Amino acid sequence: MSQRGGIRIIGLGPGDPGLMTPRASEALEGAEVVIGYRGYVERVKPQLGDQRVIARELTEEVDRAREAYRYAMDGYRVAVISSGDPGIYAMAGLVFEVLKEAGWREREGPAVEVVPGVSALQACAARVGAPLMHDFCAVSLSDLLTPRDVIRRRLQAAAAGDFVTALYNPRSKRRVEPIREAKDIFLRYRSGETPVALVRNAYREGEEIRLTVLAQMLSHPVDMLTTVLIGNSHTVFYEGKMLTPRGYRARYPLSVSEKKEGRA
Repeated sequence: MSQRGGIRIIGLGPGDPGLMTPRASEALEGAEVVIGYRGYVERVKPQLGDQRVIARELTEEVDRAREAYRYAMDGYRVAVISSGDPGIYAMAGLVFEVLKEAGWREREGPAVEVVPGVSALQACAARVGAPLMHDFCAVSLSDLLTPRDVIRRRLQAAAAGDFVTALYNPRSKRRVEPIREAKDIFLRYRSGETPVALVRNAYREGEEIRLTVLAQMLSHPVDMLTTVLIGNSHTVFYEGKMLTPRGYRARYPLSVSEKKEGRA
């Protein structure tokens, strides 16, 4: 960090302390000011010392980013914390937008670093097997910052392209229709038997994992704490796990030992 202070935008991972990277822990402990959503601040309290802590509510993201910049310009080492990875539906982009708005220049400081974390997408995939082995994408169903028409077009493209698809923010108390639309869009391109995983609170207290199929996925509870993983046309369930083959078996012949054993 420069003498004028600096900002580290830290990914805390999915919630299990064991999945927070050593670099993220080091950056958090070295901060003089910690800024984040109140729930995330509570999560890292055991790692905090005498830092100045600024805990904000949801929807106050812009204020958090601006406070981080002001403290950094005053010479403080600032940590802006996000769940998962800070560059995926989190604070990193907004902090850089605020810096751009303020005319920030890297050579003049304050220094800025993004410290990556294990994303919800990765954590949920790990809990159910290997669903992301081939091409995949993520779509947020929240229309708070993205128009519904744009969300529909992205869902259509993901479904038509046969991508394994992770749906973030699938349903809230107010917003129930987008997840129904998503299901209908995917059913135009994929079998109703396509594997789907519903992972809630991955690696956190109250974790719930449900393996189902596309036609039945809304027969189960889905909320804002759930990540929905929709398989592609090759995804299968095997021994309670979700697997998307990448094509190794088609590309490479069976081994000599397999042929000798009559499995060719």
